[in-house]
Amino acid sequence: MVVPRHDLVLLHGQPGVGADWQRVIARLPSELKVIAPDRPGHGTSKRQGGGLDVNAAAVIDELDAEGVERAVLVGHSYGGGVALRVAARSPDRVEALVLLASVGPDCLNGADVLLAAPFTGAACSLFAWKLTPWFARATLRRMPRPDLHPTWQVWANTRWHNGPLWRTFLTEQKALVRDAGRFGDLAAAVKVPALVISDPRDPLVPFRTAVALARALPEARLRLIHGAGHHLPLRAPDRVATEIVSFLDSR
Repeated sequence: MVVPRHDLVLLHGQPGVGADWQRVIARLPSELKVIAPDRPGHGTSKRQGGGLDVNAAAVIDELDAEGVERAVLVGHSYGGGVALRVAARSPDRVEALVLLASVGPDCLNGADVLLAAPFTGAACSLFAWKLTPWFARATLRRMPRPDLHPTWQVWANTRWHNGPLWRTFLTEQKALVRDAGRFGDLAAAVKVPALVISDPRDPLVPFRTAVALARALPEARLRLIHGAGHHLPLRAPDRVATEIVSFLDSR
């Protein structure tokens, strides 16, 4: 299969780093230019963490810095919400969308609300991303196949080099709850083709959200990956890469 030239920007989830996409990138054709930045408040980014607007502005700045006029945005989880915001805000910069286990309409659950609450949210974020990652790293060292446990990997290894990661997580979680009602309008405002990928048994983002996105987005197709859960780039990189290439080849 010969894949036409495309520029891809891969947007990781919450929390995460651009390196979460390494297994997918390794399986993509060399003809594709791939950019996988650390989002604001994650990894090596020097920007403070924020909601959809902060992240969308960072994507546009990344495109400008890389000399990319239009890109295919590939977003996982919270990164999918960022991709939607960019496509609605700057349609001239977006060629297409690929959304993996993405946040969207009706995506919130009880844990999301708890993690955004004034006191419990801060306590949970501090506990998970400052006080206990050492425990996750120690547990991973004892596992015979740590690559099969992406949730533990994220817990153990996701960092922000320029500030407390727990604050970034809390800021994004509050923004997610605050902006949840906007996802339907964002999807309706998008004018580019889209691919929505989901595991129907995703324990974090409900399958109904993927269905709602596929219905709201223009020229959207819904593809299922069974048994991978929420962390599709880490648990199903072969299938994810195949779906991306097939989608681009059909355009």
